[in-house]
Amino acid sequence: MKRWTLALAAATACSFAPAVMAQNGQVNVICSVQADWCNLIQTVFTKSTGIKVNMSLKGSGEALAQLIAERANPKTDVWFGGTGDPHLQAAESDLTIEYKSASLPQLHPWAQQQAQQSGFKTVGIYSGPLGFGYNTELVAKKKLDVPKSWADLLKPEYKGEIQVANPASSGTAYTMIATLVQLMGEDKAFDYLKALHRNVSTYTRSGTGPIKAVARGETAVSISFVHDGPGEKQQGFPVATITPSEGTGAEIGSMSIVKGARNLEQAKKFYEWALTPGAQQFGAAAKQYQLPSNKATVVDANVPDFKKIKLINYDYAKYGASGERKRLIARWEKDVNSLPR
Repeated sequence: MKRWTLALAAATACSFAPAVMAQNGQVNVICSVQADWCNLIQTVFTKSTGIKVNMSLKGSGEALAQLIAERANPKTDVWFGGTGDPHLQAAESDLTIEYKSASLPQLHPWAQQQAQQSGFKTVGIYSGPLGFGYNTELVAKKKLDVPKSWADLLKPEYKGEIQVANPASSGTAYTMIATLVQLMGEDKAFDYLKALHRNVSTYTRSGTGPIKAVARGETAVSISFVHDGPGEKQQGFPVATITPSEGTGAEIGSMSIVKGARNLEQAKKFYEWALTPGAQQFGAAAKQYQLPSNKATVVDANVPDFKKIKLINYDYAKYGASGERKRLIARWEKDVNSLPR
């Protein structure tokens, strides 16, 4: 990929002496997007600013748990990426700080709304719709229909053929629960999840685990963000994606500065840089195809066309609230995950 090559060239075109690196400081980042994307922004930001990035990779649920655990003595400066609901919970729990970027007017309305709803303690950096991934070869071999709706996933033919993440650790899976509750009403949504449970072979820890399993022929169908499909397909795997006909939700991947950050000035520089069109192209360069939040960012052809997807009016403020998130996950554990399959 041309942009991947250019990004790597930019990242390796210059180097900074240790003295300069020490002078410019460091920033500690939890990164909740795919590893290639995390590694690329780590390398390019360091090479372009001289600020060392200490980066750890964690799913959004795990990232939130770490911020809660470290509340009294934060070791993290910036939380980059991952579904927006946990970021809103972190804001509500006073784990992150208010920061209004100069780039806010350049962002899509949904990204600005994310900032406003959180009291400017987080901001949208990308968006991606929830849907299904499926292995085209496996579906054909097993003579399965391609699932086109939420209802289709309950068919007996899919028993043991579906993977989805665990909502306790995965923002992807929590987005699924919140989407179904808004689409069907809570009681009907949990009746649906109980029925779906019979067809699920595995609840993975990571939200990207199921579509990787689909790509490698370990399962036929996944419930995933559809932007995770094209990158697997480009590696030669027989993967296709689809969004459900009844309607679906979309994540707003977000970014937050941690309250008590030890490297606050460097954190603000990273935050501002991450909202620029140049930095936001690294998602597609790493074969991650969410819609970037900066309207000036060049949009890759593999990014899902939101105009062709039936999206619900997802209530990010309500379902990003800590009490609601905890309650729904607890109900899922009690009413769904405890059932035999």
